[in-house]
Amino acid sequence: MTDMTAASELLTVRDHIRYAVSRFNAAGLFFGHGSDNAWDEAVYLTLHTLHLPLDRLEPFLDARLLPGERAALQDIYRRRCEDRLPAAYLTHEAWLGEHRFYVDERVIVPRSFIAELLEEQLTPWIDDPWSVENALDLCTGSGCLAILTALAFPNAHVAAVDLSKDAISVAERNVADYHLHDRVELIQSDAFTNLQGRRFDLIISNPPYVNAESVAALPPEYLHEPEMALGSGEDGLDFTRIILREAKKHLTENGILVVEIGHNRDELEAAYPTLPFTWLDTAAGDEYVFMLHASDLPD
Repeated sequence: MTDMTAASELLTVRDHIRYAVSRFNAAGLFFGHGSDNAWDEAVYLTLHTLHLPLDRLEPFLDARLLPGERAALQDIYRRRCEDRLPAAYLTHEAWLGEHRFYVDERVIVPRSFIAELLEEQLTPWIDDPWSVENALDLCTGSGCLAILTALAFPNAHVAAVDLSKDAISVAERNVADYHLHDRVELIQSDAFTNLQGRRFDLIISNPPYVNAESVAALPPEYLHEPEMALGSGEDGLDFTRIILREAKKHLTENGILVVEIGHNRDELEAAYPTLPFTWLDTAAGDEYVFMLHASDLPD
């Protein structure tokens, strides 16, 4: 069925979602930027394009669509299939829990297990959320984790660092959307380079951590994301090594470090057999995010 035929034959929201699921499956799309299956992605793109509430599908399923609405849906379905763009780049938004962030191809699509830990204010590792006065989000990208950190710790000034000037521009937009310019400071820096003399009660980072073999096998959707935000050397740990080498001099005496490392737990523990990593529980398990106290880190 051509786009023109589909636009004339498909009449309701239900028709279009069914068609999108079939088309997405036939195209062999990869889902990993907010949804993990064709149905959820079809529902999201359909509701977003029609400016309908994202959490209320049922009342609209049998609503008939205007010609312009049908054409708009066919266009976004076509771009998802032919261009293999992640849905977030088509809609210019990504969600972490209930929080919406602007995104485009200048930044990686936000996805981090640290986000759910921040919702719980890193309990029990931080006893008093008001005690966090200075925090650092290293490799901030869109600024999403820096913003969630500011929301979780209401007394904190948050430094949000990224090497990419483009990423900083996107983060500026998100910080403005959340009215946090007075609490989130955006800094262009290669890791800790422009943070000399500064110490933080909390450092979080979702750095690049994809190993070279996995980078070479990435689905087309991932190739639209900034390369520097994905790969990190042969074993995926190059940037994590920088963090572990430099973090102590930037932590307060009782500060903690929280880092996401993907599927690299075994490689990390083999590389640092003497570090007492604490692996934090997330929805996906306890092997993706580690925590260390300042006292655990090498001088």
